[in-house]
Amino acid sequence: MRSIWNGAISFGLVSIPIKLVNATENHAISFRQIHLDDGGRIRYRKVCELEDTEVATSEIGKAYEEADGTMIPITDEDLASLPLPTARTIEIVAFVPADRIDPLQMDTAYYLSANGVPATKPYVLLREALKRSKKVAVAKFALRGRERLGMLRVVDDVIAMHGLLWPDEIRATDDVAPDDGVTVRDKELDLADALMDTLGEVDLDTLHDDYREAVEELITAKAEGHEAPAAPAEKDGGKVLDLMAALEKSVSAAKKSRDGDGAGDGDAEVHPLPAGRSGTRGSARTAPKEVGGKKSTSTAKKTAGKKTAAKKTPARKAATKTAAKTSAASAKSSGDTAAASRTAAKKTAAKKTPAKKTTAARKKASA
Repeated sequence: MRSIWNGAISFGLVSIPIKLVNATENHAISFRQIHLDDGGRIRYRKVCELEDTEVATSEIGKAYEEADGTMIPITDEDLASLPLPTARTIEIVAFVPADRIDPLQMDTAYYLSANGVPATKPYVLLREALKRSKKVAVAKFALRGRERLGMLRVVDDVIAMHGLLWPDEIRATDDVAPDDGVTVRDKELDLADALMDTLGEVDLDTLHDDYREAVEELITAKAEGHEAPAAPAEKDGGKVLDLMAALEKSVSAAKKSRDGDGAGDGDAEVHPLPAGRSGTRGSARTAPKEVGGKKSTSTAKKTAGKKTAAKKTPARKAATKTAAKTSAASAKSSGDTAAASRTAAKKTAAKKTPAKKTTAARKKASA
């Protein structure tokens, strides 16, 4: 990374030579202006108003314009000779807790690199002091023709500096805040808290610029002569008529997105189940009983049919007993428990039949 500024950190009587490099980079896609009729490039030329001629960059300086239009030339040498201690120095003025810095003041971020071997020891000393104190350093420095405010903190093993806006550069919020007549119910706050908890946290490293990727795909498609990607269907918009319903729907959607199948803990707190659903669950539990009852009835009918057949044809009864014994023996040898159980049931039914016939014969004899 190329340094954009060389100077030193002033830490009391300690001076740490450093190089300043940009900590961020812009990945936004830039466009050129063209003439729509023929596609010709539109360029801006720097022209001197007095001579009406184009001027090279090396011939251009800076000046301050007075109210009457008078230009006061200011050279780089004039700015470099200003009697400021921060002209080539990042002067630390205080150490404060990080939460004392309003994020609204945050500006461009830089990395501070030790400039040379002698700067390594004091650089590491300041870095470790910042780590142990869990504070940030507030500093003043001059860059690109103006004095600025900065905040020094440790990022990994590097001292980073965030440019800060001056307090008087932050606009007041008086004209932006909503009217005071709006009230929020506790239940609405509870649902908002539930939505926040459901959405949870995010790994910032996983976030990316979807717009830039879409523009890159558009450029690639047009360069290859393909049709531009179709825009996704717009989601139904409109005014939020019921805040509670919108919050409940948001919590449900967030849980489905997080859990995948939509089965999250505490769904009943946000979406109570309708009365009809509990009845459905109850009928589902009783369904196996109905099926079981049908099986019992069918078995009873089969048993009754076998009993009647046994009464009408005594010869078949003996054959049935013999077949039952043979089947039971085969079932035991093969380990088929279910077949053995059915065979035992048939034997029991066959044994009950002569008992009933004997009882009927006794009744006739006594009569």
